[in-house]
Amino acid sequence: MKPARFDYHRARDVQGALRLLADLGEDAKIIAGGQSLVAMMNFRLARPAHLVDVGALDALRYVRRDDEGLHIGALTTHLEVESGGLDADFAVLSEAMRWVGHYPIRTRGTVGGSIAHADATAEWCLLAVLLDAVIVVESVRGRRSIDAGSFFFGFYSTELAFDEMIVEIVFPNPAPHAAITEFAERQGDFAIVAAAVSLDLRGAEVVGGRVALGGVGATPVRSPEAERVLAAGGTFDDCAETAADALELEDDGAYTADYRRTLVRTLVARACKDALVSQGVSS
Repeated sequence: MKPARFDYHRARDVQGALRLLADLGEDAKIIAGGQSLVAMMNFRLARPAHLVDVGALDALRYVRRDDEGLHIGALTTHLEVESGGLDADFAVLSEAMRWVGHYPIRTRGTVGGSIAHADATAEWCLLAVLLDAVIVVESVRGRRSIDAGSFFFGFYSTELAFDEMIVEIVFPNPAPHAAITEFAERQGDFAIVAAAVSLDLRGAEVVGGRVALGGVGATPVRSPEAERVLAAGGTFDDCAETAADALELEDDGAYTADYRRTLVRTLVARACKDALVSQGVSS
């Protein structure tokens, strides 16, 4: 199929993009890599009257670290993160990129675009929730920072106002013992279920951690029940079992609740083990 008619606008700088969003109103959408939006437009699932192309705004393409954490510009591509040589504290971000679609998608798709699209199984959304990321957004009214835990509202719905654009994502806390894993029917497909874990260690002993799940609801979610098991010294299998049992799942027409619950058990246990050995710590 072909998209519905739209007007195309090319932004030359960030402030120009923000002015266009403010002037064009709620019928405008930002396009960068276009890996999600173009597909939705071709299927007529999205029909923006205006596209604001920000793909040439190199000022939003960077990965840098300072005292506030790791900063990733919104227009940084998945491939740039994958090949960016992140140190051990944030290696999970680059390692996670192997799960993102196929090579051409990683070449064009952007971090900010993935966050804004808010797919419940997207790797960036899951990692943002797991690692307490901060989503920095801007409009002509100014800049604000939104905790990832409150940014995602539901399927493809976020806290982002119509005249705002994401300018960067900040990961404030190092995660040297973290891992993400998922299951899809084919390599590169959207995940059915995804799981991400970041462990807190004292020496080789697990003393706590964070567990996040995708594909179990309208947004990526943390599993406080599973995290309590880790803090109490429970086994990885206990953690995985608890994460699965705590979920309220329903059959969705494609996959049964029992099937997804089984995937949660398997993937959480696997992510825990991968996180433990991520920097050479053995069980």
